[in-house]
Amino acid sequence: MEADHWLTAYGVPIGLGALIGWMVFIVYRLGKDSKAGRFGMFVLFLALMLGVVGFLVKFVIKFVLQQQV
Repeated sequence: MEADHWLTAYGVPIGLGALIGWMVFIVYRLGKDSKAGRFGMFVLFLALMLGVVGFLVKFVIKFVLQQQV
Protein backbone atom coordinates (compact mmCIF):
# COMPACT_ATOMS: atom_id res chain seq x y z
CA MET A 1 0.00 0.00 0.00
CA GLU A 2 1.46 3.31 -1.03
CA ALA A 3 1.79 6.21 1.38
CA ASP A 4 -0.80 8.28 -0.49
CA HIS A 5 -3.37 5.51 -0.37
CA TRP A 6 -2.79 4.90 3.34
CA LEU A 7 -3.24 8.57 4.11
CA THR A 8 -6.49 8.67 2.18
CA ALA A 9 -7.83 5.37 3.50
CA TYR A 10 -7.00 5.88 7.19
CA GLY A 11 -5.97 9.48 7.67
CA VAL A 12 -9.21 11.05 6.51
CA PRO A 13 -11.52 9.05 8.85
CA ILE A 14 -9.11 9.50 11.77
CA GLY A 15 -8.74 13.20 11.05
CA LEU A 16 -12.48 13.69 10.67
CA GLY A 17 -13.06 11.75 13.88
CA ALA A 18 -10.66 14.06 15.68
CA LEU A 19 -12.40 17.11 14.21
CA ILE A 20 -15.79 15.75 15.27
CA GLY A 21 -14.45 15.30 18.81
CA TRP A 22 -13.11 18.86 18.77
CA MET A 23 -16.51 20.14 17.57
CA VAL A 24 -18.24 18.29 20.42
CA PHE A 25 -15.91 20.04 22.87
CA ILE A 26 -16.51 23.43 21.26
CA VAL A 27 -20.30 23.01 21.27
CA TYR A 28 -20.22 21.85 24.90
CA ARG A 29 -18.18 24.90 25.92
CA LEU A 30 -20.42 27.18 23.89
CA GLY A 31 -23.52 25.82 25.62
CA LYS A 32 -21.90 25.91 29.05
CA ASP A 33 -20.52 29.44 28.70
CA SER A 34 -23.82 30.78 27.36
CA LYS A 35 -25.78 28.99 30.13
CA ALA A 36 -27.98 27.38 27.47
CA GLY A 37 -29.66 24.96 29.86
CA ARG A 38 -30.85 21.46 29.09
CA PHE A 39 -32.99 22.31 26.08
CA GLY A 40 -30.38 24.64 24.60
CA MET A 41 -27.66 22.00 24.94
CA PHE A 42 -30.01 19.45 23.38
CA VAL A 43 -30.61 21.70 20.37
CA LEU A 44 -26.89 22.46 19.98
CA PHE A 45 -25.91 18.80 20.11
CA LEU A 46 -28.82 17.76 17.89
CA ALA A 47 -27.57 20.08 15.16
CA LEU A 48 -24.01 18.78 15.58
CA MET A 49 -25.01 15.13 15.66
CA LEU A 50 -27.02 15.43 12.43
CA GLY A 51 -23.75 16.18 10.64
CA VAL A 52 -21.96 13.34 12.43
CA VAL A 53 -24.76 10.89 11.59
CA GLY A 54 -24.54 11.97 7.95
CA PHE A 55 -20.82 11.23 7.93
CA LEU A 56 -21.36 7.81 9.53
CA VAL A 57 -24.19 6.91 7.14
CA LYS A 58 -21.95 7.80 4.20
CA PHE A 59 -19.23 5.55 5.58
CA VAL A 60 -21.66 2.64 6.09
CA ILE A 61 -23.20 3.02 2.61
CA LYS A 62 -19.75 3.09 1.04
CA PHE A 63 -18.77 -0.08 2.93
CA VAL A 64 -21.96 -1.91 1.94
CA LEU A 65 -21.59 -0.94 -1.72
CA GLN A 66 -17.97 -2.11 -1.78
CA GLN A 67 -19.02 -5.48 -0.36
CA GLN A 68 -21.54 -5.96 -3.18
CA VAL A 69 -19.02 -5.37 -5.96
